[in-house]
Amino acid sequence: MIRKFLFLILIFSAVSFAQTNPAITSWLQNTTGITGRHYVAGNSTPINDAVLANVQTVHYDGTWVYVSATGIPTYITGPFLDGNPSLATAQNKIFKIPLSPTQNTGTPTATTGGNIGIFKNGVALFDYRDGVAWSSTTNALCGGPGNPPCAGGPGTTQAWNRDAIPAERAGFDCAKAHPAMGNYHHHQNPSAFNLDLTVLSNICDTYPSDGLYTINPLVHSPLLGFAYDGFPIYGAYAYTNTNGTGAITRMKSSYQLKSYPTGLRSNGPSINQVVGTQTMFNGYFREDYEYVAHPSDPSYLDEHNGRFCITPEYPSGIYCYFATVDANHNSAYPYVVGPTFYGNKTATTVTSVPSGSSLYNPALNSSLFENSEFKIVIAPNPSQDFIAIQAQMVENDLTVELINELGQIVKTSKILQGSTLSIIETDTLYNGIYFIRISDREKIKNYKVVINK
Repeated sequence: MIRKFLFLILIFSAVSFAQTNPAITSWLQNTTGITGRHYVAGNSTPINDAVLANVQTVHYDGTWVYVSATGIPTYITGPFLDGNPSLATAQNKIFKIPLSPTQNTGTPTATTGGNIGIFKNGVALFDYRDGVAWSSTTNALCGGPGNPPCAGGPGTTQAWNRDAIPAERAGFDCAKAHPAMGNYHHHQNPSAFNLDLTVLSNICDTYPSDGLYTINPLVHSPLLGFAYDGFPIYGAYAYTNTNGTGAITRMKSSYQLKSYPTGLRSNGPSINQVVGTQTMFNGYFREDYEYVAHPSDPSYLDEHNGRFCITPEYPSGIYCYFATVDANHNSAYPYVVGPTFYGNKTATTVTSVPSGSSLYNPALNSSLFENSEFKIVIAPNPSQDFIAIQAQMVENDLTVELINELGQIVKTSKILQGSTLSIIETDTLYNGIYFIRISDREKIKNYKVVINK
């Protein structure tokens, strides 16, 4: 009897741990077999892939969580219009991430090229760089496709390292991402271009997609993923104060562009120098930025692009990174994590899940049963050109219907299983009061919206 009692305590403890640790419970697990989709240039009809999207399984023990994912999202990927011949292809990785991340009290670890984190749908996070730099020896770009290798070989630290976000914008899809030899990844805030206040790319006009979440300045942004030191990554908005109080405000990067009074960079190209088709404007290289602390304003982040704070998922507080944007919701350097990690970088990939680890079943998470409200965020409201309907992860497809005052359904959409977002275009509709009806197999919820153009 005693052994049975102890066994039940162990099971209960394991289940409780899984239900309360966001590093275990926050992943978008694919429970319906939904597959990825992609566009190819010249075809605005997405192609269905035979690759499972999002995260397939989550295992955990007392120290680590093991996340098995293809690296393919449910939002549509592509096309990549800068000549990138690659498509987003299955990576089939098992990510090993610490459950109790720790601060690095020694020399901070610099971020590197390739994966430095993983979003909650299994898609990779890269840092700012794209592998291209400026060679002071040849006075030309080096590294990357079409350029000669940088002196010293791959990974050589250069004085001027190119920033992928402005330099490769033409090659990002609607969700602000692209593949490197098949490894689809975001360098930056993973929301769609056409939802930004100032739209920097028209890729969504022909090839619409939705990204991982929608920025809403009125609510705390969702947990988006985890860096390779195990600390969580959030969207662009949070509580003003680190203790979880104050108004919702935009988390601001403390990096700003340097001033070049003479228009010259040391051992680098002049500001706005044109080399081939490339203009070396201020902000083209990572080294164009400098860190400036703002100790009196808690909404400014530290040199790692994070801060300690209380969040909805971490009521006791934890260090958090943020996907920073500017006032126009355009991505702001260092974008997510970097240029160094706050914590000890211990995450890695493994070839198999260790024996003895527990399989996390999302059905055990009690929050999934609190579905009568659907936990929906609708923005903007009033709307002009579109309405973004943001949900938490859903276990079943949600049907989204836009209904006018006469009770007529004028638009329909879906939030797919394992996804979080649906966009309804409203630019062709008349001004007035409408209703959003959200339904699954069992429940219906209505929301009032206003279209005012």
